[in-house]
Amino acid sequence: MHGAPKYEPGFTHLDYVNPNAPKRGLLRFGSTGSFDSVNPFIIKGSPAPGRHLVFESLLKRNWDEAFSLYGLIAESVQVPPDRSWVIFTLRPEARFHDGSPITVEDVIFSIETLREKGRPNHRQYYSKVVEITRPGPRQIKFTFGPERDRELPLIMGLMPIISKKYYADTDITKTTLEPPIGSGPYRIGHVDPGRSISYTRVHDYWGNDLPINRGQNNFDEIRYDFFRDANVAYEAFNAGEYDIRRESDPTRWANMDELPAIKSGRITTAELENSRPAGMHALAFNTRRPIFHDRKVRQALAYSFDFEWTNKTLFHGAYKRTNSFFVNSELAATGLPADEELAVLEPYRSQIPKEVFTEIYTPPSTDGSGSARRNLQVARDLLVEAGWKIVDNSLIQESTGKAMSFEILLVRSGNERVALPFVRNLKRLGITARVRTVDSAQYQARTEDYDFDMIVRTWRVTLSPGNEQTFYWGSESANTPGTRNLTGVKDPVIDSLIEKIVSAPDRKSLIANTRALDRVLLWGHYVIPLFNQPTDWVAYRTNLDRPDITPIYGYVTEAWWSKE
Repeated sequence: MHGAPKYEPGFTHLDYVNPNAPKRGLLRFGSTGSFDSVNPFIIKGSPAPGRHLVFESLLKRNWDEAFSLYGLIAESVQVPPDRSWVIFTLRPEARFHDGSPITVEDVIFSIETLREKGRPNHRQYYSKVVEITRPGPRQIKFTFGPERDRELPLIMGLMPIISKKYYADTDITKTTLEPPIGSGPYRIGHVDPGRSISYTRVHDYWGNDLPINRGQNNFDEIRYDFFRDANVAYEAFNAGEYDIRRESDPTRWANMDELPAIKSGRITTAELENSRPAGMHALAFNTRRPIFHDRKVRQALAYSFDFEWTNKTLFHGAYKRTNSFFVNSELAATGLPADEELAVLEPYRSQIPKEVFTEIYTPPSTDGSGSARRNLQVARDLLVEAGWKIVDNSLIQESTGKAMSFEILLVRSGNERVALPFVRNLKRLGITARVRTVDSAQYQARTEDYDFDMIVRTWRVTLSPGNEQTFYWGSESANTPGTRNLTGVKDPVIDSLIEKIVSAPDRKSLIANTRALDRVLLWGHYVIPLFNQPTDWVAYRTNLDRPDITPIYGYVTEAWWSKE
């Protein structure tokens, strides 16, 4: 995205793979919930995991760089200095699973289909292409609009390429369990709806020897087995029913060494370092709800969450408090705005909270005793300022006479441990909050339609933020079902800052603009930040092996292999 890529032409393989890894064996993953479709391109239904195994793009990421792409279906790329267009030249050997070549017609069909019928992010990104031409054999040129979005050539490089021949007779707008035709290293094998899905390695896969692929896709079969909830999935792992588990529960991680499978040597554990942003894991307000319109109300409720007590009592002190949407990276806003950030923020001074310029954002903290008395008093004062008062032990809005009452919607029962103490503190403020845990299908349907008051959600970010920020926080996304703008943010300042991010000409400018966005989001109090893990906690069966090098974004299971 900025600067030169790490690997020069002629490289043989990525540093974080074993180019001589054997191709054999079965890899089993455990998932919670269910699935009812293998169509990943629409918001209908609950799609099965594993899209990346079947469908490919023109270019492919290297996970050891902030945002660099290398040739996959495309053998070469041309872009001008202003990135107003991009030309991809397709590899003649690229093939779909039915043996048909991947052609320019397939690429044109992919963009036209996805921007008309695909997911909201597809429609949003690909609508920025204003002209499609064919400048030469196996070449396609995308010309972009006047907004000069410098990320667009890379976005187009990551567009999934689908078969025009296959989808001529298949309605892409419908959910289905019929395995589709792709071009990737695996094809869908057995499908047991809602219970498991397996992927079989394509032994004559056309891209086996590409430098970007060498040392990866090493298992003959990959299977995802589904379990009712996190507790069942954990017990299934202990019983040997799947092979690798990324743990997020500190209690389970702390007790992992006591498992019989660990003591017998069948399972091993590792804490793997990474240098990626941890993202924002938070209690998220749906600001479409009238009770959450007022920023001061949202700020007040944040004082009801006692991180210190929660972390000490429930999580063995294993977590760090999140204080940025880009925590654990140079993109996170720290201290007061520096010169570069001030230059970005100054034009918006009258439109954004004054605290952006005068205060360092710090989530409310306590002494960990569990009383939170001082914080709750601050919360009461803020609520009074916002027009609420206590009447008969209930918090009442003076202008409407209505009591504050809302629901916290969850999909993982483990999050109840976080939500219930929060609810108890809210009750001390006269607020009635209820926790409701639903199955994955109902949760997906309700969040896609923004039918909730508050949820626990994670926004994942990269070291090179760009167009996805529009999908997370853009005003247009707030009105579009199925986006990640779950909080309903509609702020022209945020829209403008996102535009600055995607048009940033260099890394220094990107960092300044991202830190400015971080400050405005934090002081908007759209979420109550929770916590993050400093490392990846991974447990896996000892019949698996992995490379010695872990890339900056964390471990990549596509580079693992079987010893047996």
